[in-house]
Amino acid sequence: MTDNMTPQQRSFTMSRIRSRGNVSTEQKMIQIFRLYSITGWRRNYPLPGKPDFVFRISRLAVFIDGCFWHGCPECQLVPKTNQDYWYEKIHRNKLRDKAVNKELKRRGWRVVRFWEHAMKHPEKVASRMMRIIRSIGGGL
Repeated sequence: MTDNMTPQQRSFTMSRIRSRGNVSTEQKMIQIFRLYSITGWRRNYPLPGKPDFVFRISRLAVFIDGCFWHGCPECQLVPKTNQDYWYEKIHRNKLRDKAVNKELKRRGWRVVRFWEHAMKHPEKVASRMMRIIRSIGGGL
């Protein structure tokens, strides 16, 4: 993917990206939960790593990882400029994700992660969520 922005434009664009309320991830997952009547979830629950969604009764933490920020192996999104910085940044994000998973599991939580691009297939996301919730004895 070629970058058609100047470094200043790219910097400004990247600075506007927020970690909460992203339409392509969290808002889409909320739509999926509602469409498929998946209940029992909460947002902004105080846990390590700040899961996007938490099912308290099932002790399930759900993350929707952005393909760019978390280094999706399918999408392979790395800017052409300043590659060393971005490889290191994404590598640190992956290490942090692993540490968060480990800490949540240590505390007795189950962790499930979805890639941002998975939100394009709501029926698959819903099916996976329902299967996970049922397997751990949670209700829908």
